[in-house]
Amino acid sequence: MAREIHPTAVVHPDCELGEDVVIGPYCIVGADVRLGDGCRLEAHAVVESGTRLGARCHVWSHAILGGAPQDHKYRGERSFLIVGSDNVIREAVTLHRAVGEGKATLIGDGNWFMAYAHVGHNCEIGSHNTLSSYVGLSGHVTIEDHVVLGGMVGVHQYSRIGRLAMVGGVSKVNQDIPPFMLADGIPARVVELNRIGLKRQGVPPGVRSTLRQAYKLLYRSNLNRSEAIERIEEELDHSDELEYLLDFLRGTMSGYAGRGNEAPRN
Repeated sequence: MAREIHPTAVVHPDCELGEDVVIGPYCIVGADVRLGDGCRLEAHAVVESGTRLGARCHVWSHAILGGAPQDHKYRGERSFLIVGSDNVIREAVTLHRAVGEGKATLIGDGNWFMAYAHVGHNCEIGSHNTLSSYVGLSGHVTIEDHVVLGGMVGVHQYSRIGRLAMVGGVSKVNQDIPPFMLADGIPARVVELNRIGLKRQGVPPGVRSTLRQAYKLLYRSNLNRSEAIERIEEELDHSDELEYLLDFLRGTMSGYAGRGNEAPRN
């Protein structure tokens, strides 16, 4: 095992380090931390207790991983930040542990977190997402796969952003953004289908055309959400992508204030 630990780094003896881990100057690695093979911590990075990093994660200077959640309900219970492999975590990013005994903030593989991005407690982030600089995710937010968030996007707690969605910079997300859609504004609202993203991910032309028709029924007609879903089910060719979109929309409708992760209130 070829590990490289700078003499100024403070590494707790109870942490677990994989092969070929590099820990730079003045880093701090706490107890109950696991760093997978090939992880690299640049100078002044901090990895706190309860953090698990998969293989080949690159953590840049002044990032803080596994910090205590910024939530009044947190009472010091043991919780976790679990991060997959091949994530790039740039300067001053903050990824927080969860609230709740044994709970975890979950992050998948191959994500890019640009400088100063923040992921709050109990978030669930999929894989191959890009969170641009100064993006802020409140607690209990879900980001699925292949999502792009522009700079300075703020996301309300319990919101969901579906697969292959994009949100323009300086937007305020206070409701779910369905998969395959482009959203923008304050508050963020769907403005178009993400046709380029769908094409890049290899979605067949016929499916893309059907999703375009669904978009028009949902956002360019005088139908309410329930009516649009009924028309889509009756009139359009079904596909895995269309069913996924409809399931996501139903989840949004079952939540509170357009947020599928938030339970309805009495």
